[in-house]
Amino acid sequence: MAEATRTRDPVATRARILAAAKAEFARKGLAGGRVDTIAERARINKRMIYHYFGSKNDLYLAVLEESYGDIRAAERLLDLDHLDPVAAITRLVEFTWNYYLKNPEFLRLLNTENLHRAVHLKRSSRIAEMHSPFVALIGRLLQRGAESGAFRDGLDPSQVYISIAALGYYYLNNRHTLSVIYGFDLGAPEALERRRAVIVDIVLSYLRRPADP
Repeated sequence: MAEATRTRDPVATRARILAAAKAEFARKGLAGGRVDTIAERARINKRMIYHYFGSKNDLYLAVLEESYGDIRAAERLLDLDHLDPVAAITRLVEFTWNYYLKNPEFLRLLNTENLHRAVHLKRSSRIAEMHSPFVALIGRLLQRGAESGAFRDGLDPSQVYISIAALGYYYLNNRHTLSVIYGFDLGAPEALERRRAVIVDIVLSYLRRPADP
């Protein structure tokens, strides 16, 4: 009876399945993730997963889409269009870094999909529409920065964001091996704070218009 009551709310049921699937796929990857475990986490019968999502691969794609949707939605809340370009880019860099720290499962999901050469993401009809407005927003920031004299002309918004993401992504994904190689704990709070400051400095240094000789 309890399960019947829960499944009468399709929105809540779908959200519960996605949350359980995200945890399972982030921990074990697509191949290792088990639908039985997802059903147990979501407190539903396994057949309901197939009813809502069709297959394990389709459920995995839905998790990827939701994960990208979550970060894009959080970025919209930053209200970057109404900030000075330098302040806006700084806020975006710091937000991206903090989002990665708070959502390690997002990085693990990206790692899994890259191992699969994005074969599942290529099937998505939503990814492009999620990212196009965000790239356009960065383009507006760069244009405003160029017009004010703060940034160089001709900056590519996609390349700028890839750099912002990469500077944090590489560090966090490789911090265990890098800690051994360089002899300090890259995950310590003071090391994370230093890395945040370094990323901001690198990005702004790249964007700034060179001083006249």
